[in-house]
This record gives sequence, structure tokens and C-alpha cells, in this order.
Amino acid sequence: MNDTALPAASATAAATPGFDPATRAVPRWGGLNRTLVGIELRRVLRNRRTVIFAFVFPSALFFAFAGSQDYANESVGVGNVSAYIMVSMALYGAALTAASGGTAVALERSLGWSRQLRLTPLSPVSYILVKTLLAVLLGAVAVTMVNVAGLVQGKPDMPAATWVACALLTVVCSLVFAALGVFVGYLVPGENAMQILGPGLALLSFLGNVFIPITKGTTMWWVASTTPMFGVAEISRWPLTRELDWYSVLNAVAWLAVFVGGAAWRMSRDTARV
Repeated sequence: MNDTALPAASATAAATPGFDPATRAVPRWGGLNRTLVGIELRRVLRNRRTVIFAFVFPSALFFAFAGSQDYANESVGVGNVSAYIMVSMALYGAALTAASGGTAVALERSLGWSRQLRLTPLSPVSYILVKTLLAVLLGAVAVTMVNVAGLVQGKPDMPAATWVACALLTVVCSLVFAALGVFVGYLVPGENAMQILGPGLALLSFLGNVFIPITKGTTMWWVASTTPMFGVAEISRWPLTRELDWYSVLNAVAWLAVFVGGAAWRMSRDTARV
């Protein structure tokens, strides 16, 4: 390439009437808009594995756990054990689907798409916000499908207001795992992200008092109280159990801060690369 090509191009641009690179227009909200969110949502829904995770897998888990025994006559808080299991499975489904949505950044990084986006006015923060929003939407789908499965089965029993409150809190709690998915997406190669998160979340669910109730006050309970699943599980089930300790809230907030901070750190390193 001629060494004078770039200076000549710069001179031509500078000579253009009204051209001022320092004052060029920046899109509102860093390029975040409904069109971008809609395109990303359609792209995600074309992924059959994601759809199966969000629509089928969490509901199948609920039927497997709640259908193994008759929990309809066993009470928990203002409901029964079937309702307790339904909320727990909805949380696991929301965590799994939200995390899988967040790890989409790993695949885009491996394909070079994230570098292409740097040439557009879309800011890195807006890009992460879009991924997080889509992850939470997927989590909401998983929560809805598990609750519909509960209605179809007919065994969960709790007041309607409690049912809605548990579902909404579960969706909010999925933010923790959306942040985890983004963090892991920046941390590991694209093809390995869900291979790590899938088994990892299942293990955390066992340790975090989601799959198997752990007796309060035992050594295992205190170990569970340090895991990322513990706090969000207690918060999600709070309207049902009417029990929520301060350290459960601290657990959820602390892990959210860790995952958001880790994602921001990895994103800053990634965008700093030439």
C-alpha cells in the first residue's frame, strides 16, 4: 500500500465541509436499542439447544423430582413440598438458561464477532447489557415453563400471590447466573463454556440446598451457605417458606458482585486487545 494513502485520506476527510471527528454523533445509550435486542433474541431462539434447555429440560426435572413421591400432603410454610420443589426446579432452570445465554459472548469471541462489533458505535457496556437482558429473558421463559408444568400436574399448593412472588423473585435471582455466564464466556474458549457451566451448576445445586434439602445448622449447611446457589434459592423460596436469614441475602449480593466484577475485568482486558 502507498505510504501516502492514509495521510491523503485523512486530508480529504478533514477537508470535507462540516467534518469533525471529535464531534461525530454517538448513538443514544451506546447503541442499545429495541432493534438490536430483537435481532439478538431471534438469533438465540434459533438455537435448538437453548430452546430445549429453556422449554423442556427444567420442566422435565420438575416432573422427575415432584412425581417420584406424593408431596401434596406435606406442608412447607404457606404451601406444600410440591410447591417447594417447583420453585427450586424453576430456579435451577433459570440459572442454567440464564448462564447459557450469558456464555454467548464466548462463541462470538471465538468467531471474531466481538472484534467486528468494536468497529461499530455499540459500546462494550451496551453489548454486555444486551447479553444480560437476553439471559434474564431466557431465565424467565424457564421459570414460566416450570410453573406451567406445576399447574398441569396440579400438586403444588400455595396462595396465588405467593406463587407469583416466587416466580418474580426467581427471575430476578437469575441475574446472578447471567453475570456468571458472561464472566465464564470471557474467561474460557467458546466451545468449553457450557461444558464447564452445565456440570458446574448441577454440582452447585446439590451443594446449595436446591436439589436436596440440607438440615439447618449442620456442617454441610454452613458449607452450602457459601455457594452461589444458596442465597438465591433462599430468596426465591422466601414467599413460600416465610424464612429468610440476612446471610442468605448477603450471599446472593456478594456472588452477584463477584461475577459482575469478574465479567467487567475480563471485558476490559478483551477490549484492550488490538
